Amino acid sequence: MRKKLFTFCLLVCSTIFVYGQYRTPVEKDYVAYLFAYFTGNAVEEEQVHYAISNDGYNYFALNGNKPVLASKDISSTGGVRDPHILRRHDDQAFYMVLTDMTSSKGWDSNRALILLKSDNLTDWTSNVINIQQKYPNQENLKRVWAPQTVFDEKARKYMVYWSMQHGDGPDIIYYAYANKDFTDLEGEPKPLFIPKNKKSCIDGDIIYKNGIYHLFYKTEGDGNGLKKAMTDDLTSGLWIEQPDYKQQTKEAVEGSSIFKLTNTDKYILMYDVYMKGSYQFCESCDLDQFYVIDQQISMDFQPRHGSIIPVTRKELQHLLATYSTPKNYTLVSQNNPVLEGYHADPEILYAEKTGKYYLYPTSDGYIGWAGDYFKVFSSENLKDWKAEGTIVDLKKDVSWADRNAWAPAIIEKKVGKNKYKYYYYYTAAQKIGVAVADHPTGPFTDSGKPLVATKPAGVKGGQEIDPDVFHDPVSGKYYLYWGNGYGAVAELNDDMVSLKGNTTKVITPDATFREGFYVFYRNGTYYFLWSENDTRSEDYRVRYGTSKSPTGPIEIPENNLILTKNPELGIYGPGHNSVLQVPGKDEWYIVYHRFSRPNGIRMGEAAGYHREVCIDKMEFNTDGSIKPVVPTL
Repeated sequence: MRKKLFTFCLLVCSTIFVYGQYRTPVEKDYVAYLFAYFTGNAVEEEQVHYAISNDGYNYFALNGNKPVLASKDISSTGGVRDPHILRRHDDQAFYMVLTDMTSSKGWDSNRALILLKSDNLTDWTSNVINIQQKYPNQENLKRVWAPQTVFDEKARKYMVYWSMQHGDGPDIIYYAYANKDFTDLEGEPKPLFIPKNKKSCIDGDIIYKNGIYHLFYKTEGDGNGLKKAMTDDLTSGLWIEQPDYKQQTKEAVEGSSIFKLTNTDKYILMYDVYMKGSYQFCESCDLDQFYVIDQQISMDFQPRHGSIIPVTRKELQHLLATYSTPKNYTLVSQNNPVLEGYHADPEILYAEKTGKYYLYPTSDGYIGWAGDYFKVFSSENLKDWKAEGTIVDLKKDVSWADRNAWAPAIIEKKVGKNKYKYYYYYTAAQKIGVAVADHPTGPFTDSGKPLVATKPAGVKGGQEIDPDVFHDPVSGKYYLYWGNGYGAVAELNDDMVSLKGNTTKVITPDATFREGFYVFYRNGTYYFLWSENDTRSEDYRVRYGTSKSPTGPIEIPENNLILTKNPELGIYGPGHNSVLQVPGKDEWYIVYHRFSRPNGIRMGEAAGYHREVCIDKMEFNTDGSIKPVVPTL
C-alpha cells in the first residue's frame, strides 16, 4: 500500500502541476471566503444561506441572513439541508449539492439529492435526483443524506458521494459520477467507504492533499464523533482508517467540513455540535492533530451543516453587489494585482479603434519561463479586466519557434479613415517576431520569420528578447528597441515588419541595464525605462534615463531609481514595465510585474516565474523628472 500511495502521488502531483499552470484564478488570487449553510430544523430554516469572511475566522451573513435560494423552487420536499459548495478544478463553474429533505416529515422521509451549477455563485440551475425513482431495487431505501462532490484526479470526473440507509442496515457512504453538465448521475451508486466495523457512517467530507484523499465522517450511532480514513484511489476500496476521533469536544457532532486557509499551510475543520446548537472550529497543519480555535471565531448568525470555499476579489464584489454589504463587514481595499493568475512583462495599449485599454502579458507560472502562448485582456476603466483569449500560440501560429513566449509589445497604427493595424512584437526562442491584426484582440497573423535573430555588431553576450515599439511624434518614424545584457534600437520600415538597413544602434544606458526597454515621449523629452537585476531577484527594479532623441544618447539623472521593492508591504521584484498616458490628459500609469503575493518571496528562484501584473500612478516633478513610484497593494 505504501508503494502504491507513493507512486500514485507522483503521478497526480505532476498532473496537477501541468494542469495547474493554466488555471486562473490561483490560490494567491483568493481574498475572502464564502460560507454556505442552512439554519435549523423548521421548514423555513431549511434553505441555503450565505456568509462571507475576509480571513476565514470572522463571518458575516449576506442578504440579511435570509435565504439566497428558495427551497420550494429547487427541491421536491420543500426543504434543503447540508449545502456543499465546490469550485471546479478548472474554475469554469461552481457546483453545489444538497440534501432534498425537510425534517418535519421525519428523518427517514427523503429519497433525493439536488445537483446545482452556477457560473457566478448567485444564479443557479438545479436538478433533483431521486435515488429511489432513478435506480432499481431501492424499495427499502430509507434516507439519502448529506451529499458532497470531489474531483477524482484519476477518473478526471466529478464524484458525488452521500450516505444511504436501506431497511435496518447501516448507513453507508455511496458514490456515483456526475455527468458532464452536472445535471444527473451516471451509473448505479456503489459503496465508497464502509468502515471495518461495518457500522454506520454519514456526513462524509473529503479533502485532497498531496495525492491523498482524506475522508472525514461521522460514526452515526456509534460514538457520534468524527473519524478519518485515507486513500490514494477513491474507488479502490482500500482505505487506511485512523482509530482516534478528530472532534475536540465530548459532545455529539456531525456535518464536518474542512477547508484550507489560503496562502498558508493551515486547514480549518468545522462541525456542528448539534445537541448544543453551536459550531466548533479547529485548526491543523497536518490533517491529523487538531486544535480548538473557537476563541478566534465570530459569526453574526447561527449555522447548521455547511461548507466554505475561497473567493476572488471579483467574485466577492459580485456577491456584495447582489446581496448588499453586511452591516459590520469591512471590505478590504485592494488595487493590485489587476489580473488573476500568473502573468508578467505587461504591455499596455489604449486603442483609438475601440476606446478600450488592453493588456498583453507574458503567460507566467511555467518552470524556466516555458510558456508558449500569449493572451490579451481588455478594460474600459483600468480596473475591471476581461480575458479576451489567446492571440498567438507558438505551437499553432508560428513556424519558426515553439517555445519561450515572452515580453510582448504592441502598437496601433492608423492606416486610413477609421482603419487601424496592430503590430504585435514578441519574443520566441530568444528571437523577436512580429504578428499583424486588424483588431487589438486579433486574430493575429505572424510574419513568417523572426524580425531580430542575431546580435548587433560588436555585441557578444546577452539575448535578443524584450521588444518595445515606439512612434516618434516629432519625426513620425517608428522604432523597435530590444535586448537583454545590452540595449539596441533600429528604425522600422513602413511595413512595420522589417528593420531599415544600417539603422541598428546599441544604446545601453549604463551598467544597471539588464533588460526591458520602454520608451515614451513627454514635453519634448524622450524617456527610457529599463529593468535592473535578474527577474528572479527580489531587487529586480526599474530605472530611467532621458534623451533629446529616440535613438539616444541616454542621460542618466541622479536618483533615477523609480520603482523598487517594499518589504513592509510584501512587495518584491517589481519591474519590466510599460507606461500608459490617459488619452488627452497628463495622467500617467506604470504597468509592471512583481513577485506574486504573499508567498512569492518564499518560493526562491521560482518567484521569477510566478509573477503578477500591477498598475500604479506615475507622476512627474516640475522639472520633468519622474517621481519614485509608490507600489500599492
